Amino acid sequence: MARTPSLTRREWLRLTSAGVVGFSVSGWLESLAADTARNPQRRRSCILLWMNGGPSQMDTWDLKPGHANGGPYKAIDTAVPGIQISEHLPKLAAQMKDMAIIRSMNTKEADHGRATFLMRTGAMPVGPVQYPPLGALLTKELERPEDEIPGFVSIAPYRFFSPGSFTPGFLGPQYAPLIVGDSNLPAGPQGGVNYEQSLKVQDLDVAAGVTSKQADSRVELLAELDQEFLAQRPGISSLSHRTAYERAVRMMRSQAVKAFDLSDEPAALRDAYGRNLFGQGCLLARRLVERGVPFIEVTLGGLNNNAIGWDTHVDNFDNVKRLSEVLDPAFATLMTDLREKGLLDSTLIVWMGEFGRTPRINGTRGRDHFAAAWSTVLAGGGIKGGQVIGKTSADGMEVADRPVTVNDLFATICLALGVDYNKKNMSNVGRPVKIVDKNPEPIREVLA
Repeated sequence: MARTPSLTRREWLRLTSAGVVGFSVSGWLESLAADTARNPQRRRSCILLWMNGGPSQMDTWDLKPGHANGGPYKAIDTAVPGIQISEHLPKLAAQMKDMAIIRSMNTKEADHGRATFLMRTGAMPVGPVQYPPLGALLTKELERPEDEIPGFVSIAPYRFFSPGSFTPGFLGPQYAPLIVGDSNLPAGPQGGVNYEQSLKVQDLDVAAGVTSKQADSRVELLAELDQEFLAQRPGISSLSHRTAYERAVRMMRSQAVKAFDLSDEPAALRDAYGRNLFGQGCLLARRLVERGVPFIEVTLGGLNNNAIGWDTHVDNFDNVKRLSEVLDPAFATLMTDLREKGLLDSTLIVWMGEFGRTPRINGTRGRDHFAAAWSTVLAGGGIKGGQVIGKTSADGMEVADRPVTVNDLFATICLALGVDYNKKNMSNVGRPVKIVDKNPEPIREVLA
């Protein structure tokens, strides 16, 4: 008989104890969290904040005040002398000691679909190799067999541009992302998204009138049937179905699935993150990190019925201001929340989109696609904060110092998380492929 996911008595007691401890107000839990943060062997996680559509570096992290390309935004000082960012990111400005801005990204691909694939996988979408995204690659290295929530969780993704970059690629279905809040609806406060329902994993409860014993018997029967079916019809489709079902059963039997219920968080904290899909998605990301999930991505799409709001060809400045008002409290509160729980030092936060926007302002007060010189941000675990890497020219049109490729960025992320980026996985064509290919040059000066 095929083995089905279940909780042992020891696991049950451990989870139950964790639940009781979670409500402790004795004060020792905070001390334990601080001690965990100092432990070099602590488990690491990564949160990717994905800015769908390509955000303007000129109006967020690399302003050019006084230049014709600069636009109307003011640059404000941050907590680190000499580093300035947009006036519409004041809460993040206060967090700059734990952040590193990379202002010299040079990726040369400015088509939404191809650039999304490139920035998520490190490869171009050509040829027969089914490249996995960074989330799947890192999950394979960082997850543990006993984990009860999938190691790769994608919150509110917009998959239209590049569906292939939201699959597990050649790593197989066990590394597919758990999609939560999958919707092309806007992520901002004007969008009307029911984030309370969107951020829950649906259909995990046993049907009404079915006892636990009956449910277990049904799971065992289905496992036997699946085993026979797989033996007669092996293949990716059959394995994917089986893997998805086993993951669902494990989650149904786990107390860890309560991570997706945000109702037990303080109202003031939820307000601080922002009562919108992105803000509450960032709060969910923190809860998943607490439960050991190694890779979570949260997408900030658009506002006002535009699912790709960072694609600001028209009215760039009004749109970026509104998007920044969603981004700033969510990103900053995520860092504060992680820090207070002793988790920031073991959690790497990556902020990026598929490319940047043109320094030159077009005729509709917008900025167009631009991949020659743009910005990404690293924060938290494994990173030396309070610095800027690279430099763009005075007009923002080119990299003036320290160009960084997507492979350089990926190698840096791997090292910050303690992952060997030269490790190889066997691809679907029988050729070993490195986690990060093409001889990258990690950004050593940003690594802690």
